[in-house]
Order: sequence, then C-alpha cells, then structure tokens
Amino acid sequence: MTQASYPDLNGASVFITGGGSGIGAALTEGFLRQGARVAFVGRSDATDFVDRMEQETGNRPLFIQCDITDIPALKAAIEKAATANGPIRALVNNAANDQRHTTAEVDESFWDWMMAINLKAYFFACQAVMPGMKALGGGAIINFSSISYMMGGAGYPLYTTANSGINGMTRSLAREFGPDKIRVNALAPGWVLTEKQLEMWADPDALAAHMDKQCLKEHLHPDDIVGATLFLASDASRMMTGQAMVVDGGVAVTG
Repeated sequence: MTQASYPDLNGASVFITGGGSGIGAALTEGFLRQGARVAFVGRSDATDFVDRMEQETGNRPLFIQCDITDIPALKAAIEKAATANGPIRALVNNAANDQRHTTAEVDESFWDWMMAINLKAYFFACQAVMPGMKALGGGAIINFSSISYMMGGAGYPLYTTANSGINGMTRSLAREFGPDKIRVNALAPGWVLTEKQLEMWADPDALAAHMDKQCLKEHLHPDDIVGATLFLASDASRMMTGQAMVVDGGVAVTG
C-alpha cells in the first residue's frame, strides 16, 4: 500500500511498543519508509524481522527485547532508544492483549495483568518520553485503543475497560502536555485481521457478522492503520490533540 510522504518524519526518533508483529510490524515498516529512526520493543525475539526491514527499506530499526509490564525495563528501553536515536519525537503505544474472558472468571491476578499490558504501560511510556519531547520543543504521542469499548463489545470486558481508560488518559495528558507542544491522540482501529486474529478468533461466521456492520465492505489489514498513525505523528496534524481517530471501515460512526 502506498503511503503519503511526511518529510518531517525523515530522521525523527520514533518509539513503538509491540513493533515486531501484527499492526506494530506494519507501523515499524511505515515509519522506516519515511526515513524515521525507529526503535521498538517486544517480548519475542525480532532479529529476523529487523534484518528483513533493513533489507527491504534500507533503514535498520533498533529492537530492544522487553516485557512492557516491567515498567523499569520499559523505561530503560525508552532511555536506550533516545540515546541511540535522539530524544523521542513520536511515541506509539501499540502493544495490547485482547485475550477473551468472561467477568465470572476474572480474578485479581488476571485483572492486574490485563491492566498492566493494556493501560499501565501506556501511562508510564507517556511519562517517560515527556521530558525529552519538552526539550525538543514538542512531540506526538499516539495511544492505540479500539472500537471495542465504543461498541460495548462482549467477551473481553477488561480489554474494553482499558480501551476506555486509554481514551480518558489521552484527553487528560493532551491538556497537561499541550503547553509544551506535545500532542496526545488516540487511534481506535476496528477488527484488523492480523495473523493472531486469523489464527484465534476470525472464523467465517464472526467475519461475516462483522462485515455486515462495516460501511466499507473490505476487511481491515495492518497496513490500513499505518496512514492514520503517520498522520498523527507528523506535523500535518500539528493542531490536533486530545482526539480519538477511528479507522474501522465504518462500524463506529462517530461525531
């Protein structure tokens, strides 16, 4: 898919959580093709992906293996990325886990784990990049949410709780960080057919039912989320903050 070119992203230091697989891998590639200096974290080894990205884009990303629920490790990864690539100008909080569950089976341990991945890590990543962005004279934070909380999706109540929390956090941080020219926006994808989704939950009946809800009759793929992310990270959206952008083929019609 051809993406718009944003000259201000060329050479920009970008940090992506979960940037080695799924939507995150597409985001890493998208920023690399803009000429950005990309660092990303993930739990699984991504050496092969890094090598492939260098070969295909001519721009090698920095991979730092990290579990984002380990906040000291996440902060250390952000510091390492800033040392290698310069102060982070764009943070993309993308990593998430939408494991299916019912309310009845949730215990405190599972609650804490889901919130650690889907909300807590987002906040502390924002906190960690804020001083560097302030020193740079501005920056952009993109917090990935989901339309699941807008639709009242069943089957993963802790995930939708965190998604809604991300939206509230985004608005508050946009207000707090705005005087330092740091923009904070949320991006809410619809059902994006990553390898994980296709393997675990995208059976024909579920796909057909979801397609009935979409205005645009094509399923979303990771590349469909890249353009909106690049836009939110670039100066093209310089006066846009505290917003939630939906990219879902027209399921959650907002406004």
